[in-house]
This record gives sequence, C-alpha cells and structure tokens, in this order.
Amino acid sequence: MAADDLATRLVAGDVRALARSIRMVEDRDPQIASLISQVRLRTGQAWVSGVTGPPGSGKSTLCDQLIGCWRQQGESVGVIAVDPSSPFTGGAILGDRVRMQRHALDSGVFIRSMAARGHLGGLTSAAREAIRLLDAAGRERVLLETVGVGQSELEVMLTADTTIVVTTPVAGDAVQIIKAGIMEIADIFVVNKVDLPGAPKVYRELRDLVRQTKAHDPWPPPVIMTSAVEGRGVDELVAEIDHHRAVITQSG
Repeated sequence: MAADDLATRLVAGDVRALARSIRMVEDRDPQIASLISQVRLRTGQAWVSGVTGPPGSGKSTLCDQLIGCWRQQGESVGVIAVDPSSPFTGGAILGDRVRMQRHALDSGVFIRSMAARGHLGGLTSAAREAIRLLDAAGRERVLLETVGVGQSELEVMLTADTTIVVTTPVAGDAVQIIKAGIMEIADIFVVNKVDLPGAPKVYRELRDLVRQTKAHDPWPPPVIMTSAVEGRGVDELVAEIDHHRAVITQSG
C-alpha cells in the first residue's frame, strides 16, 4: 500500500492502518519517513504518559488501571509496552500485553508490545515514531511503559510529557532511587503495592526527599501511594497527571 493511502486511513482512525504503520516503523520500511511526514500536522494532540520503574514494581498492572480510568472518561488510549529482549535469542515474551487483556476487545484501546532489541535507553528505537503514529490516529492518551529502570534507561523522560516513576517497598528505601539515577526524571512518584510492609516508610522518605531537593521547582513531583491490583490510589494518580498537564500547558 502506498504511503499516501496508508496516511489517509491512519488519520481516519483505521486500526489496521495503525498496526501496519507501526510494523513499518519496526521493520525500518523506507516508506515510513514519507508516511510520518504526511501525518505530522495531525500530531501534537495526545498526552504521553511514560511509566518506568524496576521490574516487578507493578507497572503493567498500573497501566491497566490507568487505561480503565481514561476509558471511563470516554478517552481513546494507545499503549506502547516495551519488553526486554533475550541477549541469546533476540526474542521477547511481550508479557505486558497479557496483563491488559481485559481491554483487548475495546476499540478505544490500542496496545502494541515491542521488543527492546538491545536498545539501552529503556525504550525501543521505534517507540518515538510509534507514538507519533498513535497521536496522528487520534488517540487522546498514550501510555509508554519501559522495560524497567536503570542508570542508562532515562530515555522515557525525553519522550513522555509526564514521567511516572513506580517503586515499591521491595525496591528498598529512597536512597536506592537516588542511586538508580532517576530522581531527576520523575514528574510523579508512585509507591505501589502499599499493602506490603514498609510502604509508609518509603512514602515518607520519598516525600521528604522531594521537599529537600525539589521544593523550589516549578513542579515538585507529588508522591502517591497505590495498590494497582486493588485499584487504590489510581484516581489520585489520574488527577495528578491532569494537574501536571494543566501546569505544563499554562507555563508553555
């Protein structure tokens, strides 16, 4: 299919055209530059929320809850979930999609799993182009989930409008967050799995750390306690994302 025909279908919201376009990005199809150029004027409307944090912190379950909240508000959602690739086979399980299966038949939700393919930034190299395509297709919210945070995996900050850093009591105290090099990238901190022992302690330490280091910033990152499995705290997280969006929009 020619790039101009695909672009027409994409901006009309055709899901198959969207899926095919993202596949072209992943395959580095020569036509993708022309396609993105044609739809560029239709981008800039979606709000991109990046979710990062250590493996096992509950990022996928939290994303599932965010999707549910936004769908209840009548907003369309696009999801890019990046999974780690095996250093031996190059393959990926793409398991994040499994945790979002309750939205699989919802036409207002488009979920695409991508393999990191050795890319070290926490995202796949195709993620940014895929976000542009989701934006052009009319998705009002875009969720970007990384493979798991580390010192080299800060690329999400450069891609998302709102960066959400998820941690848990299992991950250790607030000092571990500083050591991981992610204190500077967070717009919102989430302490997930609040039913575990030590959650209030991590919450207090993070909140105090923000007050000490970010008190004079235009946006001191809020710290929110959630239980993604139970849905606790998710409404507060959605409200803070919207608040951050309002502050960013107003300040330019």
